Amino acid sequence: MKKLMKGNEALGEGAIQAGCGAYFGYPITPQNELTEYMSRRMLEEKRVFIQSESELAAINMVFGASVAGARAMTSSSSPGVSLKQEGLSYMAGCELPGLVVNVQRGGPGLGNISGSQADYFQAVKGGGHGDYHLIVLTPGSVQEMYEMPALAFTLSEKYRTPAMILTDGILAQMQEPMEQVKIDSSRAGDRDWILDGCKGREPRKIRSLLMEEGALEAHNLHLQAKYDMIRKQEQRYQLINEQAEIMLVAYGISARVCYTAMQEANKKGSQIGLLRPLTVWPFPEKILQELAPKIKAFLVIELNAGQMIEDVKLAVNGKTPVHFYGRSGGGCVTPGEILREIEKI
Repeated sequence: MKKLMKGNEALGEGAIQAGCGAYFGYPITPQNELTEYMSRRMLEEKRVFIQSESELAAINMVFGASVAGARAMTSSSSPGVSLKQEGLSYMAGCELPGLVVNVQRGGPGLGNISGSQADYFQAVKGGGHGDYHLIVLTPGSVQEMYEMPALAFTLSEKYRTPAMILTDGILAQMQEPMEQVKIDSSRAGDRDWILDGCKGREPRKIRSLLMEEGALEAHNLHLQAKYDMIRKQEQRYQLINEQAEIMLVAYGISARVCYTAMQEANKKGSQIGLLRPLTVWPFPEKILQELAPKIKAFLVIELNAGQMIEDVKLAVNGKTPVHFYGRSGGGCVTPGEILREIEKI
């Protein structure tokens, strides 16, 4: 049975169905409907909802709930997510799972409340201090907004590292029919690190302050080995028309527009494909490396001045040309603009 839902609300319901036990948030447009939805539904489910006094408080509440073993999440939009970066670095250093949602808006600064993709660097390069990564998932529809929280929680707990759902104000605000499919909320894996009282056992420690000689370097090497494992095992993408001469590369709302442009171009006899990353960290570099010798060119489409294109170029490694078209400051690409870029190539 299908239901008409807004992207923000679908994401909230998906998180609840995935077993989210605690939500901490602070208002900011264009993600406010998510916080509003959770304020009602979490109480209906007799779970924890707190409107925190700030974005800093919210991410540190996620830290505390995660230490205690809860599936915990927070959400915000671009400037608010910037304020969460120190907490995310602490969670990565302590190897704590948790989910952060970034409903991107136009920037820099306060910018505007239109959809954007200008927080890509912050999300995939580690926006806080130190050598760390988040697992970053990118939904492309209201249906995926509903389904991705479960995957985000699962991967976050599997690898004991924070996860982010990187979406935008357009997908978050749009309404689409979606099927409220059953979501698996089971939690597997070793959870013997949780601080749940040490009666009858040795005390545990969750910390990122490592002052002993060589201890922090050893911890960093351990983290990098884990990130290498994630790179090898969790690259996710959707590929349409592998035999294309020109391959569009886009995620989120940009990929939706690219799909329409691809269909229009192929009706006129072109051979256009679409590669849509579902994870932007780990970035799906392997499939790009495989495609590079086979096609004429890549065309990267983003709602920014050019960020993901750097990862595309690194993966392609000069084997075929990589072109770019973007809109920034809350502007959105159109199918006509993409078709003109295809014609130029």
